[in-house]
Amino acid sequence: MTIAAAQPSVHVRAPGKINLFMRVAEPGDDGYHDVATAYQAVSLYEDVVATPAAGFEVSFSGSVDVSGLPVDDSNLAIRAARLLAEETGVTEGVHLAIDKHVPIAGGMGGGSADAAAALVACDALWGTGLTKDELHGLAALLGADVPFALAGGTAIGTGRGDRLSPVLATGSFHWVLVFAEFGLSTPAVYGELDRLRGEGQVPPDSVAPAGAPAVDPAVLQALRAGDPGLLAGALHNDLAAAAIGLAPELDEVLRLGASAGALAGLVSGSGPTLAFLAEGADEAISLAVTLSSAGHTAAHVHGPVHGARVVR
Repeated sequence: MTIAAAQPSVHVRAPGKINLFMRVAEPGDDGYHDVATAYQAVSLYEDVVATPAAGFEVSFSGSVDVSGLPVDDSNLAIRAARLLAEETGVTEGVHLAIDKHVPIAGGMGGGSADAAAALVACDALWGTGLTKDELHGLAALLGADVPFALAGGTAIGTGRGDRLSPVLATGSFHWVLVFAEFGLSTPAVYGELDRLRGEGQVPPDSVAPAGAPAVDPAVLQALRAGDPGLLAGALHNDLAAAAIGLAPELDEVLRLGASAGALAGLVSGSGPTLAFLAEGADEAISLAVTLSSAGHTAAHVHGPVHGARVVR
């Protein structure tokens, strides 16, 4: 491979995501669950600046508490940089300065966005010139949500969520996100779903699918139409009952959002971030004010937005 001259630094921005729809199969022999999900990238971003270094280093800043984040090789962004270096024969190191705004352990894929941004940033920094398909292949090795953070937009994810099919979404959808002051472990939420299903304590529409899980066609129709009213009726998350079981206070916030004018609300991914769909920008701003006045941390975002991209 011909490697171009390195750049002094590269700034990449990658989005958080919400899951508009999520169906979860029973665990396989390896303990993992196949899913069918509809992702939408939204305007809450992680910023990663890559600069040359002797080794592989990461530092954090941002609007969320970053004090407990790992800075060793267990960090997903460091793993992404090392993977790219190993695959392309690069012998240089990198320092990744990550400015975080996506909640940690919040079900919005912040760590995956960091990893996707690290791949794009290091590819540009080192001049390795990988194609989109090659970067996607590396992203899939890092985690189920990393390929989507790389691609952005709106997409259907199947398998572990990493097999992506782009979806046409016309117009812009406006969301109000409510952030919890705590995180939820994704494995713990899946484990709770398995327990609830085993005890017959999930809603009928969250019982494990008989075959491979699939996204409701009504979701695709609503996205193509750009109709928030139609989409509100199609939102669904099998993991919601498990997340609420582990954090019952989420149900109270969902009820508050509904009473304050949201078209619909749902747990994003494995939670605990909640996403409320609004009719438009003005309604979203009003809803965010109401939820903030009630003591919650709320933010108005829109989607779909692009995936990990170099900021010029």
